Amino acid sequence: MRIIAVTNQKGGSAKTTTTVNLAAALAEAKKRVLVIDLDPQGNTTSWLGITAPDRGALELLTDIDPPESLIRESTTVGVDCIPSTRGLNGAERQLAREMSAETTLKRRIAGMAGARWDYLLIDTPPTLGLLTLNALAASDELIVPVEAHVLALAGVAQLFDTVRTVNERLNPSLTIAGIVACRVDTRTRHASDVVDSLRHTFTSQVFKTEVRENIRLAEAPSFHQPITTYDPRSTGALDYRALAREVLAQEAGRHV
Repeated sequence: MRIIAVTNQKGGSAKTTTTVNLAAALAEAKKRVLVIDLDPQGNTTSWLGITAPDRGALELLTDIDPPESLIRESTTVGVDCIPSTRGLNGAERQLAREMSAETTLKRRIAGMAGARWDYLLIDTPPTLGLLTLNALAASDELIVPVEAHVLALAGVAQLFDTVRTVNERLNPSLTIAGIVACRVDTRTRHASDVVDSLRHTFTSQVFKTEVRENIRLAEAPSFHQPITTYDPRSTGALDYRALAREVLAQEAGRHV
């Protein structure tokens, strides 16, 4: 089971959009996917059609019950979810009282490796707190969505500094699966320049796929559907399927 955190310390970077739609595209490719929503805002949970869950990520981090008991089926075929719950806002205060608080999630999901899923995707908050550190400590890889805006570039460099610290102190095996440019407005020179800068600075770590700006992607959460079912022929659906192919190709050890 590949464990991938979808993270960026900057808000508005399309983390939730990438988590939900990559999960759906991987499931469409016949992979079994589990999503953990560690963001207290719960947007991934809502998008996956799970309403008012009473137990989920908070209990995953603070209880002794089996993690499998917290899993809910989503409205997307092939995608399960451990949802965000309202109490997750207080999780960092609870974790701060524990020994080795940054590795709680890693310990809790250790027994799930190689179970029913091929992929575990973890959506993270847009801040570097204990929830995000838990995701980084528990994951094998990171996918970093980056909005195609010049102000987003500094956040990527900051995240790489964080990864180096996590490698040294918590998780030496954590690697970057890739950076994906999102919300790319193909009508503007600015977006093109930002993507070019990303590719120049981070070279092969940037996915070939660029997720284009697409109104249908913005509409899909209201209908609790990923873009692959909400509008299967939209540019958003095409782009996330292309991203899934790149992720799958990494697993196969080949290029697409």
